[in-house]
Amino acid sequence: MPLTSRIRTIPDHPKKGIMFRDITTLLKDPVGLRIAIDQLAARYKDMKIDKVAGIESRGFIIGAPLAYLLGVGFVPIRKKGKLPAETVGKDYELEYGVDRIEIHMDAITRGERVLLVDDLLATGGTAEAAASLVEDVGGEIVECAFVIDLPDIGGNARLQGKGYKVFAQCEFEGD
Repeated sequence: MPLTSRIRTIPDHPKKGIMFRDITTLLKDPVGLRIAIDQLAARYKDMKIDKVAGIESRGFIIGAPLAYLLGVGFVPIRKKGKLPAETVGKDYELEYGVDRIEIHMDAITRGERVLLVDDLLATGGTAEAAASLVEDVGGEIVECAFVIDLPDIGGNARLQGKGYKVFAQCEFEGD
């Protein structure tokens, strides 16, 4: 059974015309969750990865067990003000404003190869800011990995245009 069949679609959320792709149905399914994590681990097991960086919050759910299986550390990339030690941050644009994400200054050692993980790729703004943060603290992005890509929204093209490799386990057409 493909991952797409384990992901719920909620029409008109958070606003009319949006088809929200809800991975909570995948996460609550023990077989689906195992398939998603195991597929990612199989993809990255032979690549030299030093850290997995997950974007708050669903990137933590995917990234932490993936880091465990790969035998590497996990780095959280969080919303402003959530990390306790010294951080560096990056502002990025939302549909209606600006937000900020941060990473601990000492989370990544210069030259470490980092896999960036999140649940869904839409516009790519958050992922682009997160990848830039990893680079700001000395890391090298190996790839940006997502459970879901919404290719019609353009995030994949945006990240590739910035020189990042992108992988998604499944795609949904449309908004």
